[in-house]
Amino acid sequence: MGRLIVIEGLDGAGKRTLADGLVAELDRRGHSVARAAFPRYGADVHADLVAEALRGAHGDLADSVYGMAVLYALDRHGAVEALHTDLRQHDVVLLDRYVASNAAYGAARLHQSAEGDFVAWASELEIERFALPRPDLHILLQVPTALAESRAEQRERSDTERRRDRFETDSSLQQRCAEVYTELAESGWWSPWRVVDGAEHVDFAELAAVSVGEVTYW
Repeated sequence: MGRLIVIEGLDGAGKRTLADGLVAELDRRGHSVARAAFPRYGADVHADLVAEALRGAHGDLADSVYGMAVLYALDRHGAVEALHTDLRQHDVVLLDRYVASNAAYGAARLHQSAEGDFVAWASELEIERFALPRPDLHILLQVPTALAESRAEQRERSDTERRRDRFETDSSLQQRCAEVYTELAESGWWSPWRVVDGAEHVDFAELAAVSVGEVTYW
């Protein structure tokens, strides 16, 4: 059975770049890797409803923290079988966002901490009720909010298909989300966490060794 590794972080933190580097290092070491990203835009109707709502469709849906969170969760629920298949067939399954994204953004929207009601609700829904596979490791790519925002703006200018949505352009929401992410990591929420400084050079050799369990998490 393979190991489930999740990369979390703010929009613009550089999660895709980190994933690319980690996959290259794991491949160099001879490990087979499957990767996926949530939400699964274009592949799941719930994810597409999220994207549409964030750009003004479906009335006041985007204003409902719990309504949007259910759509994000249903997208992941629809991927459970595929995740289990990938875990049977590969050494590592690498995900760009997972349940912690739902927990962090929902709590941030409600001005709650990681110990608040929303994170507990998200845990009950996705972890208990939907029985999503438990990660072996969360990697939190931590960058200053201003840097993440700058990178997201640059990405938007260079790639018109990656236009930012209403969450991504809300600086105060992003800052609160960063704080919740830090709290989740410090508490070891659901699984071990490894915090990576996204403003510094990433040691992909060390991160790959941690991902496959060759060294300890901390």
